[in-house]
Amino acid sequence: MSRTWLRPLLLAGLLGLGTPTALAAAPALTAAEQARAEQLQDTLRCPICTGESINESSNDISREMRAEVERLVAQGLSDREVYDYFAARYGQLVLLDPPKQGANLVLWAGPLLALGAGGWWLLRTLLGHPQPAPATAQDTWTEEDPDLQPYLAQVQREARPPTRTDWRDKGGPA
Repeated sequence: MSRTWLRPLLLAGLLGLGTPTALAAAPALTAAEQARAEQLQDTLRCPICTGESINESSNDISREMRAEVERLVAQGLSDREVYDYFAARYGQLVLLDPPKQGANLVLWAGPLLALGAGGWWLLRTLLGHPQPAPATAQDTWTEEDPDLQPYLAQVQREARPPTRTDWRDKGGPA
């Protein structure tokens, strides 16, 4: 055999050895186990894809995860045990429907709390604030009130524009 054929043949052999053997050794499942495995695969997120389950994804890691689900189902593990296995291995983000407890509870309750707070604010804004009671005779005042005269004089002094004499009195420019 010539050397020109040896390299491609060697490369093909090495690539063939690199294929995952776990996929070839997938256990045979009954129809009920296969349906359960597919249901589990629909609820596990592909770690690489955005928002896709491992059943929808066609990349290598999803294929390996599907084979692992089938292996775990064949071993007789419960759904919770399968979820726990993948959550321990890949984190809680691998679950498309994370448990409603702990820190995940904020993710579930947060939108509901925000909706409630927005509704409360909207009602309060639309209904308005209560109108103040009308003024009584005790609450009114007139400019002739002798107790208010010093205050009115001060307001009038401060409200008028300054004159040259005001500047000189305060040490300003002449």
